[in-house]
Amino acid sequence: MKVSTLVFDLDGTLSDPSSGIINCVNYALPLCGFATRTEQEISAEIGPPLDLMFRKFIPEITDDQIDELVLYYRERFVTDGFAENYLYENIAETIDVLTQSGFRVGVCTSKPEKSARRVLEHFELLSYFDFVSGGDIGVAKQSQLQNLLQNNVIDKQAVMIGDRGVDLIAAHNNGLRSVGVLWGFGDVAELKAEKPEFILSDVTELRTSFVCD
Repeated sequence: MKVSTLVFDLDGTLSDPSSGIINCVNYALPLCGFATRTEQEISAEIGPPLDLMFRKFIPEITDDQIDELVLYYRERFVTDGFAENYLYENIAETIDVLTQSGFRVGVCTSKPEKSARRVLEHFELLSYFDFVSGGDIGVAKQSQLQNLLQNNVIDKQAVMIGDRGVDLIAAHNNGLRSVGVLWGFGDVAELKAEKPEFILSDVTELRTSFVCD
């Protein structure tokens, strides 16, 4: 497949943010008068934007309450949460191989750009990426990719790589191809339903799929 740019999701694709997200969510909830959630409940919702997680946990929640929860969540994230995170095995080496092979690589994440850059800096990966597209409350990943296309940051030969259906849907709604990965938070059924070009089960398959030895 002819590819100009590989666009990576961050959480669940490059790194596992579970501990940080769980701790930040359960820091914010009681401060706003809500009960904490189990690790399993929170892990199941990692990937889509943060406001959708809070709306799923608390269907009657108001926009103002979401804003307050996000404020407390980010308060802890900037001090501790960003570091409660680890790279998936072989990610750093794989990104290096891909860039050395001539691919442009970028990140498109629901995290705010500042937070995403902090995570990438923490792992000493930021210099590899040509761009980092961050989201925010009310900003869908589909809109982020659309913006990247409109501003000629990427073209139609870019491929979105992610672990959740929302990543693949965002790509397809912009006429882009997608690749699903299984080392994150989505399962085979979720990814298969969105008809990606292929589904990878191991990080090293990113090299074999895109780099011709």
